[in-house]
Amino acid sequence: MIIIIKILQFIMSLSILVIIHEFGHFILAKLFKTRVEKFYLFFDPWFSLFKYKRGETEYGIGWLPLGGYVKISGMIDESMDKEQMKLPAQPYEFRSKTSFQRLLIMTGGVIFNFVSAMLIYVFVLFAWGETYLPTANVKYGIVTDSIGYKIGLRNGDKILTIDNLQVENFLQITPDIVLNNRKTIQVERDGQPVTIDIPKEFIPQMLKGKGQISYRIPFQSLLIKSFYKESPAKNAGILAGDELTGIDSIKFRYADEFQKYLQEKKSTPVVVELLRNGKSEKITVTPTSAGLLGIGYTVPSLDQIFDLKTLKYGFFQSIPAGIEKGFKTVADYLKQFKLLFAKNSKAYESLGGFITIGSIFPGVWDWQRFWDLTAFLSIILAVMNILPIPALDGGHVMFLMFEVITGRKPSDKFLEYAQYVGMLLLLALLLFANGNDILRLIRK
Repeated sequence: MIIIIKILQFIMSLSILVIIHEFGHFILAKLFKTRVEKFYLFFDPWFSLFKYKRGETEYGIGWLPLGGYVKISGMIDESMDKEQMKLPAQPYEFRSKTSFQRLLIMTGGVIFNFVSAMLIYVFVLFAWGETYLPTANVKYGIVTDSIGYKIGLRNGDKILTIDNLQVENFLQITPDIVLNNRKTIQVERDGQPVTIDIPKEFIPQMLKGKGQISYRIPFQSLLIKSFYKESPAKNAGILAGDELTGIDSIKFRYADEFQKYLQEKKSTPVVVELLRNGKSEKITVTPTSAGLLGIGYTVPSLDQIFDLKTLKYGFFQSIPAGIEKGFKTVADYLKQFKLLFAKNSKAYESLGGFITIGSIFPGVWDWQRFWDLTAFLSIILAVMNILPIPALDGGHVMFLMFEVITGRKPSDKFLEYAQYVGMLLLLALLLFANGNDILRLIRK
């Protein structure tokens, strides 16, 4: 059910963004009296799921959910309609419009995606405000993995500053280190300040999801709700509804200590202590080779453990705050994109496709999270589309700027070949990103 909810949210968000993007092209084409022959959500090679014609435009839904398109008369685009380009140019065609009009038509989708992201952020801040975990309120310190230990971090450290600068939102610490090329972390350890240097090789590890800095939580008894397919606990006789209180008579103070102990007891029998209908039980279980019991349990929400901070916005306050958030998101995404080309970052290894994008949606329907993610994806769609790659909006803009600067228009044959090259590049990128997703699933 969780996977279905994630998929539905992803498809709904993608559909909204594609329609907004293509509507940007559509409305500006209409503004300059340019004929739009098709307006499609998703692609429709060979056939469409639904279509109807109104006026000069055919509206429809394709079966291939990789985006969408508007087919504008007199333009070489995804449709590769070469026959039309052999005929004399008509006043209603794209190629008959001024360079300024063509530029606006081509950037219409990107403009609409940027603007819609800003509007969504304004709406989200007005409706729900902004809730976050202040770094100062992470009272139990941090928890990290073996990569974090290598650079000098320790479970229980309390983050003070990054490069002697405060990071108000704790969940922004890892992105801040990666995106802003931070050099040091200042922590409090056993009541004493400690400065930890961040080596350059740490950044590629963080991009792969290692060396993460998370909040430490106390160990609490675990109410067992379900079992995994491989479940030593279920095989040993543990039941849903049992409450796990400890292992081998050890009273764990923090959840990471409990997890570490299980890791050390891989494939080794342990005595699991339970409460069953109010009575104490002890059952011997042998964890898997990965150090797992194979149980699903109730996890306390963040606000049950920490004091969160919520910023509320009135309508007029939410407008500048939403716009500011939108521009910051654009800046952060451009920094992420820059990392793809940074020396030794190996950021390309963390590039993901549809599985990665779909996985960022929550497993329950949360409208605030849905709209936040939709705004973020709208910015990604805008940035990706403005790249100077043939077959993308940015490719058309690039050739148009060449025409404006040189006074010479690229030939239709050149544009046709450039479109083929661009489509091949995009297909290669699509295969690479989704191939990364598949490899990550295999390695799990």
